Amino acid sequence: KSYPVRLPDSLDFAGEQVPLYDFDVVERLDRELLINTYWHSRTILILKEMKQVGGIIKPILKKYGVPQDFIYLAVAESGLQNDVVSPSGAKGIWQFLESTGENYGLEINEYVDERLNYEKATEAACKYLLESKQKFGSWTLAAASYNVGQGGLEGAMKNQKVKSYYDLYLNTETSRYIFRILALKELMKNPESYGFYVASTDQYPMWKYHSVQVDSSINDLAAFASYNGINYKYLKIFNPWMVNTSLQNTSHKSYAVKIPEPEMFEDEQHISEPGSKE
Repeated sequence: KSYPVRLPDSLDFAGEQVPLYDFDVVERLDRELLINTYWHSRTILILKEMKQVGGIIKPILKKYGVPQDFIYLAVAESGLQNDVVSPSGAKGIWQFLESTGENYGLEINEYVDERLNYEKATEAACKYLLESKQKFGSWTLAAASYNVGQGGLEGAMKNQKVKSYYDLYLNTETSRYIFRILALKELMKNPESYGFYVASTDQYPMWKYHSVQVDSSINDLAAFASYNGINYKYLKIFNPWMVNTSLQNTSHKSYAVKIPEPEMFEDEQHISEPGSKE
């Protein structure tokens, strides 16, 4: 049997209250909660990814003074899957277009695509969000601008003469965007209330690695991987920003290349007791 979901009595995004007294807000939130509650495979995968990817993202959000709730924006953008490519060419967990990524300091060329670098892309997202918060004065509006663009949001607010995201009439995608983030936050914070039981032992482990600083070209990444005690596959998994079979670095820029620790390959990293709960 399937049932309607129960909405929370109160909800906030980055400390800003959601007006659950507004019928339209309630219906939009209900829709996104229903979709994500009954999209079982995707929601369980996100819950399993939260420890591994969240362990990278959350400290960077904290460093930049961006509220932790913005991890749910990344979830809404990509499901925390770094290999997602949108029809418009946006890439990575934060779904940067090439031009936007470059505007916020990401290197993108035939050898390097820092949209796929978890740390660099998160730093770029923080810069964008802080800029938007300064511009709009609200974290909710900053999040909305991530979808529709700063110019698009500013124009809509001016034309409609409103100051709150929840009072705006927007295109279908942007009007659903914040509610998708809110629904994902509610599900990730209270999974058992919606029928999801994912123990900490079921979550994918946090990466353990050391970094090798490289300031010259690497003509053969497979040979480089072998020299560092791993294979090409694991070099690529831990460094998805290396998008070619070599790394040409004539400018002698310093790159931090992650080398996984041997314990990442031990069996107990991936074993959990069936049906176990925290």
